[in-house]
Amino acid sequence: MTNDEIRAFIENAIQENRVMLFMKGTPNQPACGFSARAAGALNALGVQYAALDILPDPRIREELSGVSGWPTIPQLFVDGELVGGSDIVIEMFESGELAELLDVEQPQAPAAEDPQPEPPRRPLGLENRLG
Repeated sequence: MTNDEIRAFIENAIQENRVMLFMKGTPNQPACGFSARAAGALNALGVQYAALDILPDPRIREELSGVSGWPTIPQLFVDGELVGGSDIVIEMFESGELAELLDVEQPQAPAAEDPQPEPPRRPLGLENRLG
């Protein structure tokens, strides 16, 4: 493939998929922590999305950055627009903005477990040696 063909493929993927994630690795086998967190946020929302591994050919990353103007991976696009990288995706996920953007329900945070009750304290038994 030529660079122009790669760029056209990327642009087409962004337009054809409402939610498009460019990442290192795949959602099932992410190749970096940032990609894992971005895919994890989308998975937690239960949204359908397309993902493309940028690692097989360095030109994919070069052309993607040329299309988006964003230098780092992962990159999330929604409705043809760049949302951002991992930090932005995670911030939006935590605030509920990502769920709103994707028109899905924000998952409930797991309830904090009840703290273990403290064992009853017994008075210390001191031997009086002051006499």
